[in-house]
Amino acid sequence: MSGWRSREIRSFRSACAGIAETLRGERHMRFHLVSACIVAVLAIWLRIPRSDILWLLLAIAFVFTAELINTAIERTVDRISSDIHPLAKAAKDAAAGAVLVAVIFAAAVGAIVIGPPLWRVCFQ
Repeated sequence: MSGWRSREIRSFRSACAGIAETLRGERHMRFHLVSACIVAVLAIWLRIPRSDILWLLLAIAFVFTAELINTAIERTVDRISSDIHPLAKAAKDAAAGAVLVAVIFAAAVGAIVIGPPLWRVCFQ
């Protein structure tokens, strides 16, 4: 049992290290984190219902996950070869496209969930 527990703890620490490394090394991930914090503050301030907060959390998790996968793909491609290759470019572009899809989804969720209450507070 202790061997299993120690492996799980190492896996958890490695996952946390991967997130921390991505935050340190990727400007876009830091931007996503700041954006998520702003959304959280707005959700609390506007007293967004719990069911809508779940949508916000889903959107934030989707963006973070896409950015982590994008970073993993970019670094793997860079590690394999420093040569410019059409397939390497296609892989990196597709991974970046996944982040873009996630960000568009998150922006739409934010506009739907936070937009109307924010509009009421600011303009009525």
